[in-house]
Amino acid sequence: MSSTTFEASATGSESLPARLIVMALDIESQGLFEGHGVPVLYTGLGKVNASIALTRRLAAYRHAGRPAPFVVNFGTAGSRRFVTGTLVGCHRFVQRDMDVRALGFEYGVTPFDAVPAELEFPPAFTQLPQGLCGSGDSFATGESIMHCDVVDMEAYAYAKVCRLEGVDFACAKYITDGADHAAAGDWSMNLAAAAAAFWRLYASF
Repeated sequence: MSSTTFEASATGSESLPARLIVMALDIESQGLFEGHGVPVLYTGLGKVNASIALTRRLAAYRHAGRPAPFVVNFGTAGSRRFVTGTLVGCHRFVQRDMDVRALGFEYGVTPFDAVPAELEFPPAFTQLPQGLCGSGDSFATGESIMHCDVVDMEAYAYAKVCRLEGVDFACAKYITDGADHAAAGDWSMNLAAAAAAFWRLYASF
């Protein structure tokens, strides 16, 4: 799916639900949500795409005079703490690739930003093991400088948009790989299992 397609996703009333499901890529849902009539906002990969797409969708709620939604992110992730196949609840988020140490700032801190380096929301999926999610614009295949229980490419961006907009946010990550040399192949092999897990969690939420 192209970036144009992401931006052109329908924004009619049927796509402004009270609970807004957000994912990076349509292959992470495998069509399960749409097959059950549940709209999903696919934002594209990375923190910039994630921020733009979610901000635009929240603006559509305002322009339509609709209350802000409860934003729920389902996505795949790597982990060196949790085994592949684990569904992890995330309510704490950091940027694992923000590095301005040359100017005297701690790793992960955005200089001159009033928003904390670590964002935290009330836990939503308390039945799941919990982990700190580190987002970065790289597909992790090795150790990160910053300790993170799970690593992805978008969740911090979604969390920051929700914090700035005063919107409730929840997140669950399916561990598809070990964030190691085999991560790319493992990720592809586990997408279908991830989608099934997301749908089961959504249906019980």
